[in-house]
Amino acid sequence: MSVQKINSPERMLVPMYSHAVKIPGLIFCSGQTPMDSAGNVVPGDIKAHTAQCLSNLTEVLTAAGSSWDKVVKVNIYLKSMGDYPAMNEEYIKLIPDPKPARTCIQAGGLPWDVDIEIEAIAAV
Repeated sequence: MSVQKINSPERMLVPMYSHAVKIPGLIFCSGQTPMDSAGNVVPGDIKAHTAQCLSNLTEVLTAAGSSWDKVVKVNIYLKSMGDYPAMNEEYIKLIPDPKPARTCIQAGGLPWDVDIEIEAIAAV
């Protein structure tokens, strides 16, 4: 089986993982946090952070040759479930219908103490 490691030219490279891994038929996108391309957490609330995570994932999906209409599964990790309603408002606005399958959980802690991280699995 062919395995291709993908890094988006729009995202900061990190030494611990690839932005995505592509195998025949599927793309596994690493979790994206609300960081800009320079590695700084963007200012704002959970809505702004959700939008940044989804924008980052869009860049990774594009680099991997896919798009949101091919996403089959999304996993969302929140620092606090109190952010769930506001996160959902932004998510619903930005993700095209029909929406992919999704899981959302409260995580005990996220890298850089951010309030959200989102990962996705997409078809090629």
